[in-house]
Amino acid sequence: MTTQKALPRRAGERPSTGSPVHAQLDQNGPAELRQELWRRMTALAGVRPGRSHVSLPQSQALHLDPALATGPDDAYLAGTEFAHLHGVGDGSLHVMLPPQLATEVIAKGWAEHHPLVGRGYLPGTAVMLYSPRDDDELDVVWRLVLRSHAYARGDAA
Repeated sequence: MTTQKALPRRAGERPSTGSPVHAQLDQNGPAELRQELWRRMTALAGVRPGRSHVSLPQSQALHLDPALATGPDDAYLAGTEFAHLHGVGDGSLHVMLPPQLATEVIAKGWAEHHPLVGRGYLPGTAVMLYSPRDDDELDVVWRLVLRSHAYARGDAA
């Protein structure tokens, strides 16, 4: 599956999300899908898994090798962190996407802006992708993670 395949519309209603901690409250996918997503994420070239600089301690973040982090400033949450997967029971993740793609994933029901975007603390490239509920949704979310990784590397706009 290529990363450029047309993005389908996500089925059903958007899940509920919470604040002040931006988390997904319902429609969470099974733990096996979260584990598979994390396995794929940590196998990406040039990434180092670790704690997030901006999320709760139970979140797992991807930090890009600084030598490869040639994307624009709005490709990172903090430092070279371009994505983090929320803790057990959630399965949603924050990623940085190219501006046009961020708009598209929100319009098609896959994501919402991070609340700090509206307050001006994060760029409009910061979105929360909803937890994949099945294998088809996992494939879509994975393609979006690949786009985030490419954006952080300066390979995609």
